Amino acid sequence: MTEILPPVPTTAPDLEAELAALARRYRNADGAAMRLLAQLGTQAESLLERLPDDLRGRLNGLTSHALEQAMGAAYSSRGWFGDHPAWAKTAMATALGGIGGAGGLPGAMIELPVTTTLLLRAIQDVAAENGFDPSAENVRFDCLEVFAAAGPLTARDDGADLAFLSTRLALRGATVQALIARVAPRLATVLGQKLAAQTVPVLGAVAGATVNYAFTSYYQEMAQVHFGLRRLAITADRPHAALVEDLRARIAERSPARG
Repeated sequence: MTEILPPVPTTAPDLEAELAALARRYRNADGAAMRLLAQLGTQAESLLERLPDDLRGRLNGLTSHALEQAMGAAYSSRGWFGDHPAWAKTAMATALGGIGGAGGLPGAMIELPVTTTLLLRAIQDVAAENGFDPSAENVRFDCLEVFAAAGPLTARDDGADLAFLSTRLALRGATVQALIARVAPRLATVLGQKLAAQTVPVLGAVAGATVNYAFTSYYQEMAQVHFGLRRLAITADRPHAALVEDLRARIAERSPARG
């Protein structure tokens, strides 16, 4: 099955304007989450310490299982529920987070696979919005690759975050399970931070709702960057790798210095 390519425009896209817009999306992706951490008075690196030791040891397996379930459920849901605007999916995830957060860690554990499915569906919808067919195998792989970006509760690492833009798994002989095995360890850390943030004492449902709002907003923005570059490479007839490097340079110019 092949991907649907965006239609070739009658006029060349404004590369400068489109790349500048994608750079803004990237820089703004995690703003809500980092403000949340500031309000909670904690650091991303310390969040995992809130989780029980046995749960930390099982995060990889739990994440792999959640992704396997999400892959089928997210695509199947496209037949039941048509595309909805980004705000609708953000609202749904926010409500789920509130419910999960109200139940503490047990509630958050039940909510996690449902939210993972919703996040993957949101990423698929962004792919479709940019002209790609979410049923195509390589596009489904690209949707999983978006999860390889550092999560919104992770301290910003531009090198790690941007790595997902330039990688594309060789499809020959590859399977969804192989990609999940590669993505799961990184995502396990991200989702572990999410679980821990939802168990912050006192805040409960408010923390859960806010964390899910941040996650959904983050992954929708990162998906726009990912598929926006794929689309631009086709419509502007430019090498994808060159566009990635151009975006890297733009982000580096505006990123604050880190000590």
